[in-house]
Amino acid sequence: MKRINIIILVFIAIAIAVLVSFMGNLSTYETIASARQKEGKSVTIVAKLDNTQPIEYDPAKDPNYVSFYVIDTLGEKAKVVYHFEKPYDMDKTERIVLKGKMKDGVFDITQKEGILITCPSKYKSDPEYNKKKLSQNQ
Repeated sequence: MKRINIIILVFIAIAIAVLVSFMGNLSTYETIASARQKEGKSVTIVAKLDNTQPIEYDPAKDPNYVSFYVIDTLGEKAKVVYHFEKPYDMDKTERIVLKGKMKDGVFDITQKEGILITCPSKYKSDPEYNKKKLSQNQ
């Protein structure tokens, strides 16, 4: 083999190795039911806060314990335990992205970055506001 062919083959092998390593980091969103099937494995769930259940947080008792319930897009409910302080404006959120493990039917989050609270959109359509702005522009 020529030297150039060997260099090209090595380059191709390195490119394949890099692509395979990036594919290992790709994560998909799971439902609560699929997270229960993958108990003990780290998964990511997108859900909304269940406002019919109270958020359990007592900083005097344990400032690093928050528990609450979420509902996924299929309507499945689960209890979530977060082992850090309660996120700011948690009760005002529309969606919550959770990364953790299911243990005994409870979604357990042990990493600070394991919860992402999405803010309510400030760009929601308000018909009265839109009418007012439209009339001012004319």
